[in-house]
Amino acid sequence: MESNESNKKRLEVVDSSGSLDETCKTFVFHNEDHTLGNSLRYMIMKNPEVQFCGYSVPHPSENKINFRIQTHGEEATEVLKKGLKDLNSVCEHVLETFQSSVRDYKRRNFSSDVEMADVQS
Repeated sequence: MESNESNKKRLEVVDSSGSLDETCKTFVFHNEDHTLGNSLRYMIMKNPEVQFCGYSVPHPSENKINFRIQTHGEEATEVLKKGLKDLNSVCEHVLETFQSSVRDYKRRNFSSDVEMADVQS
């Protein structure tokens, strides 16, 4: 039998007391912490359409973050989607750059090991 925690959605939208205002939304990310919260907040705040973006961890024993977005007119859900895509792009770039540097490092060190063996012969 699966636990109740694993049946939860990873992301949910908190109903803002029945408000139809799509420019202000609070989202709950389950099984996430400051790692996602702070980096996503940074990416979203770079959007000039965003008036406010912040997050909180309700309690240290709860593995979730509450994430609030308020915009000047664009739908908060669309801003969140864009922020997640932008963050994903940055993460992919960092990973590619890291992997390239590791390859370069290994290539330089491997070739110097071969050169050293040739010199000693």
